[in-house]
This record gives sequence, C-alpha cells and structure tokens, in this order.
Amino acid sequence: METADKVAVVICAAGSSARMGGIKKEYQKLEDCAECLTVLGSAVRAFSSVPSVETIVIAVPENGEDSARKALPPEFLAAQKPKLFFVNGGKTRRASVFKALAYIHSIDINSHYVLIHDGARPWISVSFIEGIIEEMKKHGAVIPLLPLTDTPKECGAPVEFQDSKKPALFITRHLKRSNTGVAQTPQGFRFPEIFYAHEKAAEVEDEEFTDDAEIWGRFCGPVAVIPGLPENKKITFPEDIG
Repeated sequence: METADKVAVVICAAGSSARMGGIKKEYQKLEDCAECLTVLGSAVRAFSSVPSVETIVIAVPENGEDSARKALPPEFLAAQKPKLFFVNGGKTRRASVFKALAYIHSIDINSHYVLIHDGARPWISVSFIEGIIEEMKKHGAVIPLLPLTDTPKECGAPVEFQDSKKPALFITRHLKRSNTGVAQTPQGFRFPEIFYAHEKAAEVEDEEFTDDAEIWGRFCGPVAVIPGLPENKKITFPEDIG
C-alpha cells in the first residue's frame, strides 16, 4: 500500500454522556444488532472493515481505557490491522481530537489522511466511509451534510425589556434551507493540515470550535460536502439506542 493511501481514524468517546443519565452511551449494547455489539463496537467494526484504514485511536475519559476495552470484542483488540490504540481525552471534544491526532503523529507520521468520527454514531456503513475517503483524497477536506427538512432561522443575543422578566429573542437572519445542513461524521482531512490546524486552534483563547470542519475552515481553507445519511444519527438520549 502506498503511503499516500494510508488512513488513520480518530473515534471520539471521551464525553460524560450526561444526557443519557450518566450511563456511558458508547459502551451500551445496541438493541438492533444481531452480534450484540456495543455502540462503540459497531463503529469500530465498520472502520476496521475498510482496507485502507491502518490505525484507529479512540479518545476515552481520563483513566477509562479498561472500560473502553471491555466494550469491544476481543478479536477487535487482538487484530494486527488496523492497530487499535486508546488516549485520554481532554476537557472538550476539540482537545480530545487534538490529543488523538498528536498520538497518531507520534507513532505513525506516514498516515496521510485521517477520519474523525463520533463514537456515538454506530450506524455507519463501510460503503459510506469509502465514499468519504474517495472525496477526501480529491478535496483535502470533506464532511457529510444532512439536508434540513425544516426552515432554519438565526437568532441574535437576548434583548431585555423593562416590562418583561424574560429576555426576548429576535430573528437576525432567515437562512435558506437549500444552503443549510446538519454536519455528520466521519469528517475526513489530509492529516498534516488538520494536525497543524488543531495546533493553531489550541492556541486560541476564549473560543470553542463546534467541529473539525470549522477548525479546518479557519486555518486551512474550504471544506467539501457530500450528502449525509439519515440513518447515520448520533445517540444522545436513552431512546436513541433502539
């Protein structure tokens, strides 16, 4: 395999799952999975089935590697390809991704591309991942974007009124639904550039970036989009598991 074809994967699973009642969502069993895989296990299986994926790094809570390992089948942990590693996450998603990218850089500087995925998105397919890789190699940066079905509006800062105890919000922009979408993962990038962008983002004080595409857009350039998939949803609440 040519160096330029090598792909690393970062899977973010370092959150607290507060909206799940404190139960770590990535470690729960999927009710609709015949193999009884966990949420994290389903995501790892998909990426492990892609031939060009050489390395998977999972960002976990501080001192949470043992729990993460227990959420994966032994054959995933013992596989020689892709190689599976764990890193302690940071205080924010951005910090967790940066730690994972830094780890990849320290062990495998030959990976030319990286896919960054939410560990709470288990319903990801191999064909979808391969489509993102193909577009990533063309454009350098690409994300899946799910079209909106409702009309989006942008609101400004709350406005205080003397005769009201509650501030009011007002619309500042009527956004076009055709030009607006919801970002999904995996988001794919050329590795050297996204690592550089994360280094720069880490130096920015008092600002948090919403996702890796925003970081690339700030420090590297345009991000291409491909159509997202409705089934590639993120688990947020307990009822999302089924």
